[in-house]
Amino acid sequence: MNDQPTPAANPPAPPAGTAPKRQLRIVLAGALLTMILAALDQNIVNTALPRMVGELGGMAHLSWVVTAFMLTSTTTTPLYGKLSDTFGRRTLFFLAILIFLGGSLLCGVAQSMGQLIAFRAIQGIGAGGLLTLSQAAIGDVVSPRERPRYQGLFTGTFALASVAGPLLGGIITSALSWRWVFYVNLPIGLLALVMIGLGLPRSTTPPNRRPVDIPGAALLAGATTALLLLLAWGGSEFPWASWPALGMAALSVTLYALFAWRELRAPEPLIRLPLFRNPVFARGVVVGGMMTFAMLGSTVFLPLYFQLVLGMDPAHAGAMMLPQVVGMVLSSVVGGRIVSKLGRNKLFLLAGLGLEALALASLALFAWFAAPPMVFLVSMGLLGLGMGMGMPNLTTAVQNAVAHRELGAATGAMTFLRSLGGALGVAASGTIMTSRLQNAFAGLDPAEVAQVTAHGVEALARFTPAQQAAMADAYRAALTGCFLLSGAVMTAAFLLVLGLPEVTLRDRIGDEAGPPPR
Repeated sequence: MNDQPTPAANPPAPPAGTAPKRQLRIVLAGALLTMILAALDQNIVNTALPRMVGELGGMAHLSWVVTAFMLTSTTTTPLYGKLSDTFGRRTLFFLAILIFLGGSLLCGVAQSMGQLIAFRAIQGIGAGGLLTLSQAAIGDVVSPRERPRYQGLFTGTFALASVAGPLLGGIITSALSWRWVFYVNLPIGLLALVMIGLGLPRSTTPPNRRPVDIPGAALLAGATTALLLLLAWGGSEFPWASWPALGMAALSVTLYALFAWRELRAPEPLIRLPLFRNPVFARGVVVGGMMTFAMLGSTVFLPLYFQLVLGMDPAHAGAMMLPQVVGMVLSSVVGGRIVSKLGRNKLFLLAGLGLEALALASLALFAWFAAPPMVFLVSMGLLGLGMGMGMPNLTTAVQNAVAHRELGAATGAMTFLRSLGGALGVAASGTIMTSRLQNAFAGLDPAEVAQVTAHGVEALARFTPAQQAAMADAYRAALTGCFLLSGAVMTAAFLLVLGLPEVTLRDRIGDEAGPPPR
């Protein structure tokens, strides 16, 4: 009898549940490219908006170039997550990238503002899958314990792309035309498509033949659309305290209630509501929304503060954001490696949220006391360090809290609430700023106010020192309220995480999540 071992029919499984290095690098490259697409697109397009209006006209509908994209990208994220659990991440990745690239090509050839808005909506349908699937796909090739070091790369890439977007948008628009801000997506997206096709494994799980809850998806999309339109139009198209605003709010609440009712009865729900009995998942997705609320509610208006209050030109105002980017890249990469070694991430998550709350509170304090510009660099650095530790570890904690078969749905729910939180944060801070500016502008010349509102720092430079001081005080008082709100929300998020149970990160990809911690 031959006692020699026979060669294995298949190679042994890779250690620690992580895919082979070559496959991992290919998938990681493809996922990071899709992250770059999603992060660059919005910032590049915003820079090119004036040129689009100059060629296509339709100034009255300009905001819809952004709103149409936001509506479709936000409402489709949970659907992508659920469908990827059912049919495999690879298939849905292909679909999302192809829709995004098709929408980009159509945007580039648009001949009217109406066409551009419609094509931006198509582009947003594809974009809804990019952020969700890029983060979920890593869960198919990396175990939860090893995932923090790779999630840190996503955070750093997102930060760099967000800062580079306006710069690239300006260069491309000036050197070529605004149409090339859409065409530039094509080679990046095609390369990502090849990488995902080569590296991401085909689904080995037979697809679930039960139909996905399309009525539930329609209710969620309708509720979210009503809410986002209310946030976009409230205070501009109609007053917040008006019948149209109340009607849209009531419609959104009703549709969300119907969605919850539907999900409890659907054979294959879009989001399994019993997941919210798991405190790690429930608190994690809520905290993710709160974090984005606080971050966008402050950082969107920071360049305005630097220009109109501190008197910086746009280039210097942009440079003030660099400490945030450096901090994010540093803490996300270094922190991710440490968390992977320890197998626990609650301490880093708390440290990240604590630093973010401290940074946002210091922004409000420095703004209130009219601190010199250099002092704000400290706040920006702390903010970046906190974001680099908070964002990737929260994603890992949520994904680790659910079974692998629900990884896509969990990631989609988290991405959805982050997008919604960001929209709410910008709307809330915008309302605070508008209300405070109205009070501050009461004693100023309406013609001067109109010039600053339309032309920003360029108009302010033509004013007398007394006029500049009055205008700067008005914006300082208004924006301080935005920073205070963001600091309060981030502090509340920190307190929620303080009571979060810590679950050891699993060592293998396919391991089932344990029972919900008590």
